[in-house]
Amino acid sequence: MSGPLLLLDGASLWFRAFYALPESFVDSAGRPVNAVRGFTDMVASLITKHQPSRLAVCLDLDWRPQFRVDAVPTYKAHRVAEGTGGASEEVPDTLTPQVDMIMDVLAATGIATAGAAGLEADDVLGTLAATERDDLTIVVSGDRDLLQVVSDDHVPVRVLYVGRGLSKAELFGPVEVAEKYGVPGDRAGDAYAELAVLRGDASDGLPGIKGVGEKTASTLMLRYGSLAGIRAAAADAESDMANGVRGKLTSPEAVAYLDAALPVVRVVRDADVHFSTDDRLPAAPQDPTEFAAVTAALGIERSAGRLVAALEAAAAGRVD
Repeated sequence: MSGPLLLLDGASLWFRAFYALPESFVDSAGRPVNAVRGFTDMVASLITKHQPSRLAVCLDLDWRPQFRVDAVPTYKAHRVAEGTGGASEEVPDTLTPQVDMIMDVLAATGIATAGAAGLEADDVLGTLAATERDDLTIVVSGDRDLLQVVSDDHVPVRVLYVGRGLSKAELFGPVEVAEKYGVPGDRAGDAYAELAVLRGDASDGLPGIKGVGEKTASTLMLRYGSLAGIRAAAADAESDMANGVRGKLTSPEAVAYLDAALPVVRVVRDADVHFSTDDRLPAAPQDPTEFAAVTAALGIERSAGRLVAALEAAAAGRVD
């Protein structure tokens, strides 16, 4: 039996782990390990529930790619750390060292990480989802932008949205995206990206079209089918588009924004992705001695035990 391919949005999950658990969780040296512990528990829980055959933790090798900044200068500008010239994201001081700890745990376990030079984890996730041809693919993220990757084209691609936490996670396919966000069902993923362009996204510094919120954007998408259809109707004085909406879409500012924004919101689907190791999920830690040493030093033995149990159970299920 073959389980699904599980693709995890690394930073999205460890940020959530960091804020979900108190910094009173420390290792023997007194360093906070709340993100490490929470992330390890998340991975164990996801493996237990979904029984994947393959798994990769996708990384931001460039959290704010230059081509996106060139197109929309406000892109993630509010999240830039002071004094870095836009090169670094503002991250809590006690989270930064924990990312390296997480990488150590993953390496000792034998769980693959994946990244693409100059690109975000979203682009890695988008590429791996778009190019998969064998297994059901589940993308796990707290970023709604990734709803654009849902598909039934080659293999089913689903998004497990964990924006409200893992216990309240929602699984989305094209049908669920179309129903919840009011976009055409025959192109739900692409349509969601276009909806996001119209309404904007404050968390990413995307302004959207002034006066066009999610409800109006949905109405337009359902009536005209696509962003291109909406723009064509707005430019056609004989179309049935309301004059007020037409004016919002054809202002010089709106035209310039729409010309630039779609490539910013759309994930890259042909990135040159590199893996740290094979993405097949191991049945046990790849380096048991190192795994035991790393997790003991971090004081996360109980979380480590849950991860080992999850690996074993997933392997047993594949044998059955």
